[in-house]
Amino acid sequence: MSIIRVHDKQFEPYLTASEINARIKVLAQQLDKDYAGKKPLFIAILNGSFIFAADLFKELSIDAEICFIKLASYKGTKSSGQVITAIGLDTDLFGRDVVIVEDIVDTGKTLNEFLPQLLHQQPASMKIVALLHKPEATVYPIPIDYLGFSIPNKFVVGYGLDYDGLGRNIREIYKLLE
Repeated sequence: MSIIRVHDKQFEPYLTASEINARIKVLAQQLDKDYAGKKPLFIAILNGSFIFAADLFKELSIDAEICFIKLASYKGTKSSGQVITAIGLDTDLFGRDVVIVEDIVDTGKTLNEFLPQLLHQQPASMKIVALLHKPEATVYPIPIDYLGFSIPNKFVVGYGLDYDGLGRNIREIYKLLE
């Protein structure tokens, strides 16, 4: 892994593909244990979580369903401060065990605004699995039940995370070089 360029910015290596994959296996084992005998519904938040959700889902051995919703709050490298829902949820959550799949939780604003909409549908339970969390950036504390990695408050790309649309297809995670 070496320094890469995405648009006008340079990024340095942060997490390798093998580190990410190893942690996903551990998360899947925890989910398998906690949801044994149940059939949870995983709700993956697009666009960023699609690679994480796919890799996590492949590691699960329990019966589970998955659907996708698109929420957005980023423009460039900064949060816009507004959560935009682009694709709605079309699955009934009443009485279901729900697991939200997020690529990254930083300020917590997106989930803070989205979770009440889900809870209104009265799921049996709701948990959050996130690949990354930036504790230093948290404004809206969101309980993350299954966490891949806590990271510093640095902008990251790769493994589904983008910078203005580019970088999602990079197998590793890189952080902004400052």
